Amino acid sequence: MEKEIQIRFAYKEDMPAVLELIRELAIYEHAEEQVTNTVEQLQEDGFGDNPVFECLVAEDDSGVFAFALFYTSYSTWKGTCLYLEDLLVTEAKRRTGTGSVLFETVLEIAKDRGAKRFEWQVLEWNEPAINFYKKYNADLDPEWVNGKIFL
Repeated sequence: MEKEIQIRFAYKEDMPAVLELIRELAIYEHAEEQVTNTVEQLQEDGFGDNPVFECLVAEDDSGVFAFALFYTSYSTWKGTCLYLEDLLVTEAKRRTGTGSVLFETVLEIAKDRGAKRFEWQVLEWNEPAINFYKKYNADLDPEWVNGKIFL
């Protein structure tokens, strides 16, 4: 019998599982050593006095196995946008449709909130993810160079 999958907004208590999924994503992206976030920081940043992100999780009777973390951003040209920071379904649970449901749920949240743009990034070598996004007719723009400064 198939396990019933539930998609819901994360609770503060889900952050240990979310951090494990973040680490799994970092390993996949060959950057595990770059993860310095902690459960406590995720709890404060997502559920403290001034939350800066929201998170959806997917769970079944085995626990949380996927997440989508997103936040409101702003475009001077368009106005309010929604930025999908990360989405991951643990490897053992891929090809169940969970990734599509999470992605579409965040997309609907963006639409419901009147966002003018729904954005994310994908590594140029991540063909499975690129092919996933192409199914949504996403504009995968090769012209922009990402900039960042680590503080």
